[in-house]
Amino acid sequence: MTDAPVPHVDAAPGRLMAREIAEQPAMFDRILAHGRADIGAVAADVAAAEIRFVVLAARGTSDHAALYAKYLVEILLGLPAGLASPSTMTTYGARPDLRDVLFVAVSQSGGSPDLVESLTTAGECGALTLAVTNAPASALATAARLHIDVLAGPEEAVAATKSYTAELLSLYLLIDALRGGDGSHARSIVDAAQVLVSDTEQVAAVARRFEGVERLVVTGRGYSYPTAREAALKLMETSYMSAQAFSGADLLHGPMAMLQRDSAVIAIAADGVGGTAMQPVLDRLAELETSLAIVGSGLRDSSSQKAALRLPVGLPEELSPLAEIIPLQMLAHELAVVRGFDPDAPRGLRKITKTW
Repeated sequence: MTDAPVPHVDAAPGRLMAREIAEQPAMFDRILAHGRADIGAVAADVAAAEIRFVVLAARGTSDHAALYAKYLVEILLGLPAGLASPSTMTTYGARPDLRDVLFVAVSQSGGSPDLVESLTTAGECGALTLAVTNAPASALATAARLHIDVLAGPEEAVAATKSYTAELLSLYLLIDALRGGDGSHARSIVDAAQVLVSDTEQVAAVARRFEGVERLVVTGRGYSYPTAREAALKLMETSYMSAQAFSGADLLHGPMAMLQRDSAVIAIAADGVGGTAMQPVLDRLAELETSLAIVGSGLRDSSSQKAALRLPVGLPEELSPLAEIIPLQMLAHELAVVRGFDPDAPRGLRKITKTW
């Protein structure tokens, strides 16, 4: 697949976000064609270090990519992994023993000072440091021992879309290389993404159903839990909904009680172990009077599942987050527009958020 021309998008609200969502199939193809060799070289350096533990640090959208990588490391590599709290080092001055640890900082811009400081400190504490960014000349990339350029290309919309999925694919290729893979079977994501960005009608149908919703819960298990968190963030920052994300297991406990008639739920149930584990959650949600939409492939036909964002079948479960987020990005865009907002200019947000 080559970089096909992106369809013309007029000056309507959200044109930048819509264009960048549509660029994702070509971007996946670019990463697979031009990024695998560099990622493989990084994987060789990591393998030579014989790490025992992986620590991941990120903010915002990139934090959800880091959470996805945590699942990959623990499931595919059998190594323990954790999400860092950068303030322990940057604010509290902690200096943990990080020998035999891979410290991975994930950031689209590579410009967050606390990530740069925490990664630098991690290196001083004995960690092998890796930056995963869309900015190879950034401070974070320069501070790290190793760097992966996610090759997303320029991203102008405030709401991150293609840079997020570029992080997902790059992190997957790194971890696949560490287990001895060559990433070739990831090519299925290119065609799957093309199908999804072209299917605007299913997204419009769910947007019509959710147009007046103010309170929303997004839920998933396993690999889909990071998707739930990212989808909730996108809906909050573009449509100003009160959106919360829960693991399906957590939702079955206390949070289920807050769901009422004026609430809506998006449940993500991709093929695989995580989707199977979501079935009790789906059964319980079907008993409630909330508006429900389900993201998945091979969904059962029932009255509770008429609102669906269907995914192409056949994707390996560990790759499903790269696909399932795309219709949810499209939904965030569509809901913002139908509710009278411009997702390219969300209130009070800038493209690069710096934290200290």
